Amino acid sequence: MSDTSVLPAPLAVRNLFEDLLGRDVNVQPGDPMTAENLPTGAIAIYTDKTTQQLYAVAGMTLSLAANAGAALGLLPVGAAEDSIEEKTLFPNIAENLFELFNVFTSLLNREGSPGVKLYQVIYPGMDLPNDARAQLLALGKRLDLSIEVSRYGKGKFSLSLVN
Repeated sequence: MSDTSVLPAPLAVRNLFEDLLGRDVNVQPGDPMTAENLPTGAIAIYTDKTTQQLYAVAGMTLSLAANAGAALGLLPVGAAEDSIEEKTLFPNIAENLFELFNVFTSLLNREGSPGVKLYQVIYPGMDLPNDARAQLLALGKRLDLSIEVSRYGKGKFSLSLVN
C-alpha cells in the first residue's frame, strides 16, 4: 500500500457535505464510532482500483446517515426522524446516502496515490465484513468527526485508512 494516502481535512469534509446537501453543515472533532454503533450504522468500504485491496472504511451513525440522506433528497426532517426511530434507512434515504459515499471518494483520490473506488455500502441490519469492522474500529490513520446538518440533526462520522 502506498504511503501517499492522506486523510481529508475536516474543512474538506464540511465543504463536500455543504456542497452536496445545499445547506449549512457544522463539523467538529468527535468521538469515534464504537462497536455498538455498527449494527445500525451505515458503512462504506473503499478499495484500491487496481488491487481491489481494502483502502479505507467510512462510517456514519444512523442519525447522521438518515439526516444526511434525507437532506440530500430534499426530504422533510420527519423522514429522517422516522428512519432513526425504526432503526433502518428507507430505500430513498439509502440511495441518497450511497451517492454521498460515492462522491466522498473524491476526497480519497489524490495525485500520486492509488485510485480509490467505492466498493460497497453496508446499511443498518446488514452483515459488516470482519476486515472492514476491524479497520473502522482500529487506531491509526483516522478521522473522527461530529457532523450536524442544519435543520436536520447530527451524528458521528469516522474514516479509517489502511496504513
